[in-house]
Formats: sequence, structure tokens, C-alpha cells
Amino acid sequence: MASGSYRNGGPKPTSKLDRLPPSTAYSTPKPSAKPRPSAAPVPRRGGSVAPAAASAGKAGGDAGVPGRVRVAVRLRPRNAEETIADADFADCVELQPELKRLKLRKNNWESETYEFDEVLTEFASQKRVYEVVAKPVVESVLEGYNGTVMAYGQTGTGKTYTLGRLGEEDTAARGIMVRAMEDILADTSPETDSVSVSYLQLYMESIQDLLVPANDNIAIIEDPKTGDVSLPGATSVDIRDQKSFMELLRLGEVHRFAANTKLNTESSRSHAILIVHVKRSLKGRHDADHGFPSENGTNSTLVKSFRPPIVRKSKLVVVDLAGSERIDKSGSEGHTLEEAKSINLSLSALGKCINALAENSPHVPVRDSKLTRLLRDSFGGSARTSLVVTIGPSPRHRGETASTIMFGQRAMKVENMVKLKEEFDYKSLCRRLDIELDKLMAENERQRKDFEDEIERIRTEADSRVAEVEKGYNNTLENERLKYQQDNMDSIKKVEEKWMANVNRARVEHQSACLEKACNSKGYTNLNFYHILMQQFQILSADIVEVRQLLENEKILRQSTEEVVMNLKCEISHWKRLEAAGNSEIVKLRKMLDSEANQKHKLEEEIAILRSQLLQLSFQADETSRSLDRGESGKALTGFDSLVPQARHPQLRDSANGPKASIAKLFEQVGLQKILSLLESEDHDVRVHAVKVVANLAAEEANQDKIVEAGGLTSLLMLLRNSEDETIRRVAAGAIANLAMNETNQELIMAQGGIVLLSMTAADAEDPQTLRMVAGAIANLCGNDKLQMKLSVEGGIKALLGMVRCGHPDVLAQVARGIANFAKCESRASTQGNKVGVSLLIEDGALPWIVKNANHDASPIRRHIELALCHLAQHEVNAKDMISEGALWELVRISRDCSREDIRMLAHRTLISSATLRTELRRLHIEF
Repeated sequence: MASGSYRNGGPKPTSKLDRLPPSTAYSTPKPSAKPRPSAAPVPRRGGSVAPAAASAGKAGGDAGVPGRVRVAVRLRPRNAEETIADADFADCVELQPELKRLKLRKNNWESETYEFDEVLTEFASQKRVYEVVAKPVVESVLEGYNGTVMAYGQTGTGKTYTLGRLGEEDTAARGIMVRAMEDILADTSPETDSVSVSYLQLYMESIQDLLVPANDNIAIIEDPKTGDVSLPGATSVDIRDQKSFMELLRLGEVHRFAANTKLNTESSRSHAILIVHVKRSLKGRHDADHGFPSENGTNSTLVKSFRPPIVRKSKLVVVDLAGSERIDKSGSEGHTLEEAKSINLSLSALGKCINALAENSPHVPVRDSKLTRLLRDSFGGSARTSLVVTIGPSPRHRGETASTIMFGQRAMKVENMVKLKEEFDYKSLCRRLDIELDKLMAENERQRKDFEDEIERIRTEADSRVAEVEKGYNNTLENERLKYQQDNMDSIKKVEEKWMANVNRARVEHQSACLEKACNSKGYTNLNFYHILMQQFQILSADIVEVRQLLENEKILRQSTEEVVMNLKCEISHWKRLEAAGNSEIVKLRKMLDSEANQKHKLEEEIAILRSQLLQLSFQADETSRSLDRGESGKALTGFDSLVPQARHPQLRDSANGPKASIAKLFEQVGLQKILSLLESEDHDVRVHAVKVVANLAAEEANQDKIVEAGGLTSLLMLLRNSEDETIRRVAAGAIANLAMNETNQELIMAQGGIVLLSMTAADAEDPQTLRMVAGAIANLCGNDKLQMKLSVEGGIKALLGMVRCGHPDVLAQVARGIANFAKCESRASTQGNKVGVSLLIEDGALPWIVKNANHDASPIRRHIELALCHLAQHEVNAKDMISEGALWELVRISRDCSREDIRMLAHRTLISSATLRTELRRLHIEF
């Protein structure tokens, strides 16, 4: 209810909410440096555990700090339509931002006053909105708390503009998503922290991934103990810089469902949910009681440096809710109507949950919708939540404005238990230990290899030196042996010569003696004998002198030989000493090798100790995990699993959810002719913005004639013919569809070859939204009696049938609507006598598809096809073809089982009035 009301001058009653001090309403608890015990799970609402229960593996944090949901209201300025339609009426709301109040006028005399945490006027900047609504939540997320920022309001009041505006043209227009990520990236470090993003949409009660569209049915997983909600099937992308985040937002906007309604040309048809996971590491938070004891009871020196780091895990959830709308005001029909119903049901379920929480009801119906299950932690849970409600000033929408204000008032009464989430990062510790082990093993292996290489080098060098010495010794010894052998041979030869000389001298002496004897016997004189004897003696003396000289030379030679031998013995001794020194060096090297082997053994023992400590750490983690399974509080082994798919997509989608006042102002200041001229600009972005402005203007019936008169229709058709950009063709087709609602414009479109261009666009396009716009334009043309033949000749019917390849329900609904319009006009022309012959639909091959989808699951498609069958059967000439294609059975089914009475009665009258169909029924023995 309202926080205060001034009626007839009466005083404003105070409420319990008004007495809360501002610090209690929204304060950020500072994380404690000492670990405190986690709060026990609190049973809530039917025995379930509250989402605010303590998370597993906490290293420290708060037991829970109460803080209510903070609510701000933002007023959208008047758009062009409201400026004209409500020119004589005052705004239904009056803002008092300095008092944080707003007044909701009932009439000119009476109003109601409401108080909010913040009141933002239509002139409030995007920066101001971010600072008062989202920045405190972002700061809490950076400190380790979960946070939620959500926008709620009527369709067209600026929710997507407030949250999801990219601000590529004007940085001042950036929304909360972009600014929040800027602050998060500025406060985190890529080396120690991680930021990942998931972008989802809740469409028709189905959770779809906006980053990977093929992932279109994501399941919600709830922890049975803590009640925490997770989406393990969603794509998670790591964010390193703002540029990559902007690319993800553009990619998500391309895949988000939107539709053109009377209240908004780009109305969101799904709830968009941006989830930012932040993981921060805390340095220097290793308390003494967190050490890991070894087997003998003492703390290992090696393990003390590997204490588990403390991490804070938090998430920021930004929710852009689809706008609530009234069907009579939005003009939704077909599949768009089904979307509106789904949106209103989910918002209604959210409102019921907030009512129950505000009234402290024992039961909160969180399971009524997937939206309430996803936001379970945001309302009544452990997240810090900030809500911005957007309203419009128009008195025509006073009821919707009042409902939005009351939603915000009830949300202000919801209190959350905000909790800090700190955990030991055991996986990070294990990774660090593995890295250290790998480093130690690699270093040990490197040292061992270096040592073995050095030993091998020294051994090789010693072997080469010993081999060289032995070779030199052997060579010298062989040379000396040869030399001594040669000297010995020379000596022997000289001795033999001397012996021969002695033998000769003895022979001479013997001959002398014989001669002397002969002389004596013959009587020679002594003088002759003396002379002969002297001659012999001289000869003998000369021989003796020669022998003595030879002996002296032999003695000298022997002495020199002995000296050489002594020198050789000395050299051999020297080489033996060198060999002994080499052997001693080899012994030393072997001792060094043994020492290195002992050191290697010690290192292996250290590695074994580290491995045992790692196993002990894993055992402790398993023990804590099992203790948590038994319901105990404490530490648990937690991990961080990240997906690094890098999603990149070249397509861009410009947001066109800005206030319509800017379009109206542009229309007044620049002029329609200037805007239309921009459609031919060479700048791609200028053309995109220009065609969006024209599409917005074409949505208003009052502007359609002006656009056609100024040549806007021709320009739009030229864009279809020449442009290759999917966005331009989609928006241009939507504008042509709006213009085709006027009968005069329909004839102009056909005259300028519009049906051929639409058919070509349908054949080339693959995007469901583009095909839906083209099918809608052709469906509008099918409702003109004068254009039936031309539509068939120029391929309009075949183009409609070709678009069914897409299979999207929106496209099929527009195709079915076009066929129903065409069949209705043909039936009317046949009744008036202006049409003869078989239906053009049958000639173009539409009947098999009509029969196949006559009982389609989607009610809008089924309703249009049932009408088309009834209108085709009213013309007798079509009866035979319908019987051959099996349409008779569908007509009988429609006349019996159709949920709409008017269609059921039309089918019954058709069967009765057709003679051919009655005959066939009698032949088949079908009673009717």
C-alpha cells in the first residue's frame, strides 16, 4: 500500500517502513577479517530451506545482515503520441524528488502520496540512475555479496533503455549493464580474479541462451540443502575487457524476441537475465589455525607455504522484465497475444511472491513460475536487491501506473539476509602443488642430467689423457728398444772385428815364432831377425792401440746408453705419477657422484613427502565434503568450472527502445522530408537509424498519409530492393506492413511492385523476425478484394507458402492470417458473382498445407486455417478438390470439435449448403 496519502488535507499516516533509518534500508556490511561460524539453515515456508542458508566451504563471512529491497521510481517523459493526445490533460503523477515522494492524481482535487528510496524525474541522466540504483549493489558484489538489479513497469516506459542501453552513439546514454561491467572490470585484476557472463531470456516459460540460441531449453537446478538456484546448462563466457562484453550484449540483443505493438514498436517479448559471476582471491588471509599437520603432529615446512587461498564468489543478476500490458491497449493478436499472456502470468506470479513476503506469509508460491524460481535469492534470499520501477505520465494509463507503484511499495517491505560468501580455493591450491612438484622434478631431472654429463665429460677426458700417455710411453719405449738393439748389433760387430784382429795377431805371433825358429835353424843373423821382429812388433802395437781405442769408445757408448735408460726410467716414473693422479681424480669424481646420488635420494624423499601431504589435503577435503552431506557446517571442497567458448557473431542489433519523445522532437525539428532523404545516405548507421524513425512514425495512423505523400513508401520499397542489411530489411518490411493496413496504401504498394519485392525478400531472408514482418505485410494485402488476381499472378500466395519453411510460430501465424484473408475475400466475391472458377489458393497449391495444419497446436494458426477452409468450401466449384485433398474430414471435425462456436456453426452451415459435400458424406455413411 502507499507509504502515505494526503486526502482532503488530512495528515499522512506513518508506517513501519517509514520508521526504518536509511542505513538499515540499504547498508553494505564490511567483511570481517576473522572467520565466523556460518548461519544454520533456516526452515521457511513449508519446510524448505531458505536461499540465504550458509554456502558450503566458507572460510569466513557474516552470519547474515538484514537489508530490505531498495526501490527507486523513474518517470519517462511524454512521447509524441502522448504530447498530442494528452495535450489538454495534466500528467497523472507529480514528482517531489527532494522529499523522495510522488503524487498520483485521482482527479483535479484528490491525489495519493507515496514515498520511495529514490524518485527520478524525466530529466534524470543515465549516470544518475546508475549511481542511485545499481552502484551500491555493484560495490556489494565486489565485496563478496550477491546482488540483483531489476526493472519493472508497463511496456514502453523505458526498462530496457534504463538497463540495456549500449550507448554506442552517445556514451552518456549507457545503461546499467554497461556501467556495472565497467566498474567491475576496473576493480578486478585479470591475474588473480575472474569475471564470467551468462545472458539468458525467459520466453514463454522456456529459458533460452541468448549467446548460443540452439541451447533453448535450459533446466533450473536447485540445491536441496541450501535452496540455491543454478543454471548449469547456460553458456558462461570469461570477460577480460569491456569490448568483449559489448560484443556479447549485441549478440544477445540480436537473439532476443521483440514485437511491434501499439504501445511500443520494439516491445520486448521475453524477460532478459544477465548473470555476472565474480571470483576474487584474497591475499594475506592465511590464519594460523588453517595449517595442515603432518603425520607426526608437526606442521610441514614445505606445506606451510601452500595454504589454501581464500576466494570470494559473488554474482550480479540484472533482470530486464518484459512490460506488463493490457491487450485492449497493446492490440496484440495471434502469437503476440500468447506472448502477452505468458508475460502477464509470470509477472502476476512474481507479484504474488512479493505480496507473501511483504505480509510474512508462511507460504511463498515461488514454484508458480520459472521467473520466481530464478529470482528466489533476490526476494527474501541472501542477495542485495535494488528495484527500479518505470512509469509514464499519461493519464490514459493511470491504472497501469498505479499498479506499478503498488508493486514497488510492496517490494520495499521485503527483507533479505545479505551474506558474504568466502571459500577456500582447494582446487587452486592443488594446482599450485602440482606445479611446484613438476618444477622440483624438472629441476632435479635437469641437475641429474647435468651431473651425469659432467661425469661423462671428465671420464672421457681422463681416458683420452691416459690413452695419450700410454701411447707416448709405448712409442718412446719402442724407439729406445730399437736404438739399443742397433747399438748392440754395432757393438757385437766391433767385438767380432776385434776378435778377428786378435786372432790375426796371434797368428802373426805364431808365424814370428816359427820364423825365428826357422832363422835359428838356418843361421840368420840377429840383426835381420831384430829388424823383422820390430816390424812385427810395430804392427802389433798399432793393433793394440786400435783395440784400446775401440774399448774406450765402447765404454763411452755404454755410459751414454745407461744415461738414456735412466732418463727413460725417470720419464716412465713421471707418467706413472700422472696416472696415479688421474686415478685419484677419478676416485674423487666417483665420490661426488655418490654425493649427488644421495642428494637425489633426499629430493625424492621430499617429493614423496609433498605427495603424501597432497593426498592428506585431498583426504581432508573429502572428509569435509562428507560432513557437509551429513548437514554439518564447515569447510568444503569447492571448484571453479569455467566454459571458454568464445562466442563471436558479426551481426549487430541496434537498440530502438529510447523514448519516443526524441523521435517526435526529431520529426518536428528536422522534418519528414529530411528524414526520408536520410534513407538514401551512404552511411550504414545513418540509414539504420532513419528507417527505424520512419517505422516508428508509420506505426501511428496519423502519420501514414504524410509518409506516403512525401514519398516514404517508395523509399521503403527501394530499401527492400537494394539493401543487403538484415536489420534494414526487417524494419522496412515492418513499416510497409503498417502502411499496408490502409486500403489506399495497399493499392499503391501493388502499383509500385511491392508484392514482387516482398516476395524476393521472403525468398532471401532467414531471420524469423524479418519473415514475420514480410508475411504480415502480404497478409494485410490479402485482405483487399480488388487485389486478388494480381496477388496470385505476381507470386504473393507462393511467397506466403514459401515462408512456412522457417517453422517459427509467429511466421506461421501471419501466413495463416494471410490465407484466411484471401479465402474470405474470394468467398465474398463468389457470393456477389464477381468470381468464377476454382479458388486461386487451390491453383497456387495452398490447399495441401491448409489441410495439413488445420489441427495445428497453436490456436491462432489453427483458428485462421479453420476459417480459410470454411470460406473455401462455401464455393461449390472448390468441393471436388477439397474432397480429393482430405479437407472434408477436417470440415467435419471443425463442425464438431472447434472450440469457437462461430467457426463451428460456419462449418456446419457450409456442409449443409454444399450439395457435393452432402453427397460425399452420404456415400461415406457419415451422419451429419
